[in-house]
Parts: sequence; C-alpha cells; structure tokens
Amino acid sequence: MIPLRDTNPSRSRPFVTYMLIGLNAAAFLFELSLGASLPEFILNFGVVPHRVSAALDSAGVDAGAYLSFLTSMFLHGGWMHLLGNMLFLYVFGDNIEDQFGHGRFLFFYAFAGAAAAGTQVLADPSSAVPMVGASGAIAGVLGAYVILFPRARVLTLIPIFVFFQLLELPAYLFLGLWFLMQIASGVLSLQIGADAGGVAWWAHIGGFVAGAALLPVLRRRR
Repeated sequence: MIPLRDTNPSRSRPFVTYMLIGLNAAAFLFELSLGASLPEFILNFGVVPHRVSAALDSAGVDAGAYLSFLTSMFLHGGWMHLLGNMLFLYVFGDNIEDQFGHGRFLFFYAFAGAAAAGTQVLADPSSAVPMVGASGAIAGVLGAYVILFPRARVLTLIPIFVFFQLLELPAYLFLGLWFLMQIASGVLSLQIGADAGGVAWWAHIGGFVAGAALLPVLRRRR
C-alpha cells in the first residue's frame, strides 16, 4: 500500500518536515559521492547492534555507537528506500508538526527514531548488520497520526499484480494494517534473524509505539 496524500490539511507550514526531507536527500546524495568508501561510512554511522551492545556491556565510552542513533536516521540504502520513507513523511508529517509545533516535532522525530533503533538493538543485540533509514522515526509519526486522526482519509495506491487500484482508506485502517504487517514480519524475523531481509521490522514497531506514547506529552494545548 502506497499513500499518495491525505484529506487532512494542516493549519501551518510544516517547515521541519520539509527540512528533514531536504536533509535526508542531501545525505543520500553525499552517500552516492563516496563510491567504494560507502560501506565503511555506513558501518561507522549506521546503528550496529553488536557495537552498541558491546559498548553497553563494557560500560565503555564509544561515542560513535551512541551518536549513530542520530546519524543513521539520515542515511538510506538506495533510491527506493529514500523515496518510500520521504513519501510517508511528506503525507503524514505535516499534521503532526502542526499539532506539536516545530521545535517539539523535531524533538519528537529524533526521540522516536532513537527509540526505534534501540528496539532493534534489543531484538537482535548480536547483529553486525548496520541499520540505516528514517523509517523508525517516521513510524513514530504514524503512531501519533493514527491516534490523532483515525478517520482522516488516505488516498492509497494498491498494486495488484500488474494492475493498480486507487482507494481512499480511513487512517485507522491504512495504518492499522501497516502496523500489523510490521508485527507479523517482526515475529517471523525472530526465527531467522531480526534483521532478516535487510529490514529492521522491530525498529518500525518500536518507533510506532514510541510515537503513540509521546503524543500526550508533547502535543500542544490549544
């Protein structure tokens, strides 16, 4: 399911959402410029669960391991990875920024992303595969959105083999199905490795739950 837009206009300019989209795009263009040194760059600035676990177990000071919780949110593994994440952020981010305000939304986004990465580390602490992408932070946006706007309509593109169907789905259905898919995939991944298929399913789950939990704390009173 691919969201194209929602029918829920925001009342303010989503400057932070646009800034985050721009930063992610700029970071990806920088990745493309690295050539053969890109794998080492991803290893240094992506979240590597084994590295984080080792730093925590030894109580050592590995600043890079902890800083990667932030830097990994702006790195992506390919064009489709980037475009898919930015589409979700564009469709759903403006309304959450409108509810929180610019500063609180930026904090919310970063905290949800860090919580998502932490959930993935807990799910597979021995993994040496670096985790990158904004999807954990964006999952936090989705978690807040489904609580705030459960009946908003989401224009959705549904691929069916070689055909495409356009439907307007209520947000609770679209995001509820999305979350159930993450849980099913996350449970399955535990049997074959929590980063199976290169997707950090538990990061999505952790980000979604963190976003829902942060909502009553950060939402502006009107």
